[in-house]
Formats: sequence, structure tokens, C-alpha cells
Amino acid sequence: MKPQKVTESDSHYGDLEKKSALELVQIINAEDAKVADAVAQTLPEIAELVERVLPRFLSGGRLFYIGAGTSGRLGILDASEIPPTYGLDHDRVIGLIAGGESAIRKAVEFAEDNEDGAWADLSKFQLNEKDTVVGITASGTTPYVLGGIKKCREHHLLTAGISCNPNSPLSDLAEIAIEAVVGPEVVTGSTRMKSGTAQKMILNLISTTLMIRAGLVLDNKMVNMQLSNNKLWDRGVRYIVEALSISNEEALEALKKYGSVQSVLNAYAE
Repeated sequence: MKPQKVTESDSHYGDLEKKSALELVQIINAEDAKVADAVAQTLPEIAELVERVLPRFLSGGRLFYIGAGTSGRLGILDASEIPPTYGLDHDRVIGLIAGGESAIRKAVEFAEDNEDGAWADLSKFQLNEKDTVVGITASGTTPYVLGGIKKCREHHLLTAGISCNPNSPLSDLAEIAIEAVVGPEVVTGSTRMKSGTAQKMILNLISTTLMIRAGLVLDNKMVNMQLSNNKLWDRGVRYIVEALSISNEEALEALKKYGSVQSVLNAYAE
């Protein structure tokens, strides 16, 4: 089917500069409300991706996100939240952005147009067939992402593509196509808006579901979280008290001894 550039379509709203702040936030909020429905249409593909990643991940495989601009930053954001939330090493979920780390804060001109860039970045990690690479690009046409996914397919890696246009080149290349078609942006072509929100929601769905399926959540608790501040220590103590019916003092001492809620629970189960 012919690709459709919905993300480049004209906004449904005109004369934005003439509207009040209240009118503008109402318009933007009304459009944002459509995003969850668009993401809901992609749930079967997201679930398929998670189930296919899971055995690879459990056997030591890694999950990579590649993207440019906003899409790349969102991948890095999702990856960076995995270690503190689930206690994994930083090299298990990795986000890469066109232009390298400097592009996280400041756009690097034409970096996204380098078809060989993503593969060069990925190759530094000595990829193997247990790894998974997810390309993120609202348009579904970013050369950095397309080139990377194409090379990953050639090297027999599992691939997926997250885009906001139907029938995009990314969907044709990736093994699993996730298309959240959110419609034209309020500011025409500004895919940091609805498209970026959809991408963030999808990444949350992928990583959170994968971590749960990988056994890193107990009941509904983050029992493997890194205890990096007082709030998380207090939370960890509360989890242990609830699970083991012991005093706060005993729970705190156990947490200091074993280092994580999961380790405490394992020790008490022996």
C-alpha cells in the first residue's frame, strides 16, 4: 500500500497566533486526548514484540532503541529509566540517537540523514542474534533509522519499527510494525507533540511489560528497584513489612543487609 505522510498534513486549526493561551491549551489538550486511542490500535503488535523479545532477553539479549531528534531522545529516556526502576545493568536496554550524545541536548545537523550512522553506532556493541533493535521515527522515513533496521535484518536480529504514518518505509523494513496514527499535529509537522506522546506511551508499554514478564515485578511492586534516595528506601521498607509482616526496624536492617527488596524476600523464603 502507498505510504501516507499524515505527520506532515496541515493542522486542523488555523490562525493559532490569534488565539488566547486558554484557547490554545484547550486545542492541544483535545488533540492529545486522541493519542491513547491511536496507541490502543497497536496493542497486538506491541504484545507480539514483547513475547518475542522475552526469551532473547532472558538468555542475555539486549534491547536497543534507535532514533533521531525527539524519537531518539525518547528512546534514551526509556532506556535510562530501566536500571533505577528494575535494578538491571545499563547495558541491557540501550538508547542510541543520531549524532551521538551531544544530540540529546542540541540538534546535530543532518545526522538523521546518514543511512550508515545507526549501524555504525550499533556495531560498537558487538551485536548478536539474541539482541533486538527497535527503530523509532514519527515519519517512518528517517534514513538513520531505516539504514539501521535494514542492516539488522541482514544480520538476523529481531527488529520492530514505531512510527505514526501508515504503510511507511519503516513498517516495510521492520519485522514488527507498530503504527500509531495520531493525525495531523496542532502545529503542522511538529511531531514532538502527539507523535512524541504516542511514542513515549508505546515505549512505556514495551519496557514495562517486558520487565514484568521477565520477573522483575512481584504482585505490583518494583522489588528490584535501586535504592538511590530516601523515598525509595522508605518504599522498600514498606514493601518488606507488607510482604513479611515484620517491624519497620527489622525490615530496614534486612534491606541494608541484602540490598534490595527481592533479595530480602528471597532470604526470608529460604
